[in-house]
Amino acid sequence: MTTLETLLNDPDMAGVWNLVPDRSAITFKIANMWGLLRVKGRFTEFGGDGQLTGKGAVFGRLDIRAASLDTGIGRRDKHLRSADFFDVERFGEISVVVTGVQPTKGKAAELRAAFTIKGITAPLPLPATITELDDGSIRIAAEAKIDRTQFDLGWNRLGMIGSTATAAAEAVFARAAQ
Repeated sequence: MTTLETLLNDPDMAGVWNLVPDRSAITFKIANMWGLLRVKGRFTEFGGDGQLTGKGAVFGRLDIRAASLDTGIGRRDKHLRSADFFDVERFGEISVVVTGVQPTKGKAAELRAAFTIKGITAPLPLPATITELDDGSIRIAAEAKIDRTQFDLGWNRLGMIGSTATAAAEAVFARAAQ
């Protein structure tokens, strides 16, 4: 068995795991100005949890406060929060729900996930690396390409903005108190 398969099937690892926000990061990047610039940003408010069954099954949820997006430029952030993009007044949360994991090689896995953005839910494969840290916590590092139009994020004056954004997370989970 691989290290990841051992982790997923260890009955001692079974239970609820809570996201540790101050040890985690959720970021995004997208080509802008016809590919000449790369806009980078992050979400600053999020939470989540997961469950390991000890029999190879994984379930988890990550909830992101859409209004917490930060690119470092206030005017751009205000536009991204508007109805042209995330429409945070109507759709305050972005969620990622994981319903399964398929170990691939070593610590790599494919997470079966569904993203909900602006009330639209779609499955999105999520390649990830899952690592047990020295303090017993678990780090999941994942990155996905997101077609903006699939989630009604299609505003694009003069074709300036790339059609796909890259979303990334480095999420650390600690075992919940029992």
